[in-house]
Amino acid sequence: MMLFNILDFVFQALNITLLVRVLLSWIPHNPYHPVIQYLYTITDPLLRPFQTIVPPSQLGGIDLSPMFAFIALGLLRKLIFALLI
Repeated sequence: MMLFNILDFVFQALNITLLVRVLLSWIPHNPYHPVIQYLYTITDPLLRPFQTIVPPSQLGGIDLSPMFAFIALGLLRKLIFALLI
């Protein structure tokens, strides 16, 4: 039961971090601020694989990688929880 709680917390934290990254992309911010750099450090490994598959330049500058990352995290969460039951 405790493992489920820890894993659930990790997935929720990743989702929230990814959401913050998406929201930051809509507003001007200092990408060199230490907190923003830390946020990028956490989210870049989640987004980069999807950005290489569908680069934003192919879609007129629209980056769909966060959407794919949210879907992948949800599927991975379901798979891990199903295997642990």
